Amino acid sequence: MSQGIIKEEILRDDLKYYFMSPCEKYRARRQLPWKLGVQILKIVMITSQYRQLGRLSVGPISYAEEDGKLLPLVICKEYYKRGNVEPSDEAYDIDAQLEKVCMANDPTNVSQWKAENVSFFNLEFYRLVDIKITFQLKGINLQTVRSHELPDCYVFFVTITFDNQCHSGKIKIFLDIDALSSACKNWKISGTAQKNTHYLLVFDGFVILVCLTSAVLCTRSIVLAVKLLQRFSRFFRENYNHKVCKTDQKEFLNGWYVLVIVSDAMAIVGSILKMEIQAKSLTSYDVCSIFLGTSTLMVWVGVIRYLGYFQKYNVLILTMKTAFPKVIRFCCCAGMIYLGYTFCGWIVLGPYHEKFEGLSRVAESLFSLVNGDDMYTTFAQLKDKNSLVWLFSRVYLYSFISLFIYMVLSLFIALITDAYDTIKNYQKNGFPMTDLQRFLREQKDFPPSEEGSEMDTETGMGHPALCCCRRAPSNDDIILIS
Repeated sequence: MSQGIIKEEILRDDLKYYFMSPCEKYRARRQLPWKLGVQILKIVMITSQYRQLGRLSVGPISYAEEDGKLLPLVICKEYYKRGNVEPSDEAYDIDAQLEKVCMANDPTNVSQWKAENVSFFNLEFYRLVDIKITFQLKGINLQTVRSHELPDCYVFFVTITFDNQCHSGKIKIFLDIDALSSACKNWKISGTAQKNTHYLLVFDGFVILVCLTSAVLCTRSIVLAVKLLQRFSRFFRENYNHKVCKTDQKEFLNGWYVLVIVSDAMAIVGSILKMEIQAKSLTSYDVCSIFLGTSTLMVWVGVIRYLGYFQKYNVLILTMKTAFPKVIRFCCCAGMIYLGYTFCGWIVLGPYHEKFEGLSRVAESLFSLVNGDDMYTTFAQLKDKNSLVWLFSRVYLYSFISLFIYMVLSLFIALITDAYDTIKNYQKNGFPMTDLQRFLREQKDFPPSEEGSEMDTETGMGHPALCCCRRAPSNDDIILIS
């Protein structure tokens, strides 16, 4: 054989091996599916982190003390420096400069506040901008006793805000709580072991190690795919004098590996935050849960890749892959109409309907209407005091519901159905052949090794620990999923 033929066969063998499923790789070269094992282990470990993280729920709570004295409850009111409003005469005189006055009191002597500070509690609402009440609470988390851990102490910084900036007759109330955890100073508990936080830290460290291993393996596969694409492109350019088509190039650009790497990065960051929380250095439960929750979602979605190696399980993947470009273009066009209705509803119906007071609320309300939720309430809450606005609201709502439910959603479903029918037809009659698939079909599959020759061709069991179901030979060259 000439040197060129040898290089061609080596390239073909490398490409066929790269696009094999983990079970096929094991049958061909007895290489264990390390990436698959790492992904399964990662799913179990990352999912189990939620059981350890939990949510803060503190039972015994009292006002905070310092040096044996209760910390004061502080009330601050902010108002215009000067104001005189006479609506009957349509006259007003307001100095827009703001002033702030605060008062600190013992939280246990509420009854004496008003008697001692009468002028402070006489509020002129046309001057009032907001009132803020701040105080501190301390609590002990006794839930950890059940898991043989010592309870943790928490300090809560509470702020209650009465917002009157709009001067609309309605005062909005906001509650903001920031928590700070620490080890309790004076504790005495019996019948429990020492705090086992270090075991959880070791577990989180092992999760980080597994995620790093997964990221390294996927990065290695991406680098290998780039090198194979370069070799394949060079071969086609030298032998056939044309470039590799974009369809074949996309086969080497595996989005699953990118998804796994991103999930690994988020899992590592979430695990580090979780370790800091357990060490009482941070209390960012929300940030930690976002990183761990998103990484868990991506990890579970990434497992679909391995189901895609089997023809009966890869319909969802192929349908999404086929319909995605069309769906994105369709959503861009429909989104323009949706934004138009959003701005129109906010401008016209905002003063008359609470669901149209803000842009975000309008978008949420319209999305609910598209899904058939809360329709009657949306119509009924708009009163007919203003006949023109009431008539406009009916035209607005009826046109939006009719357009998006009967036309936009139907076309959206039709795009996905068309992609599904196309995939089913391809699976029945064969997928269109590309240059890459024609190149790979010029040689038979890898010959099985001596151990693999004893494999049961019906069950596909070559190793008792690996349940690798052998696909029909006619399906091996239908589609490439690396």
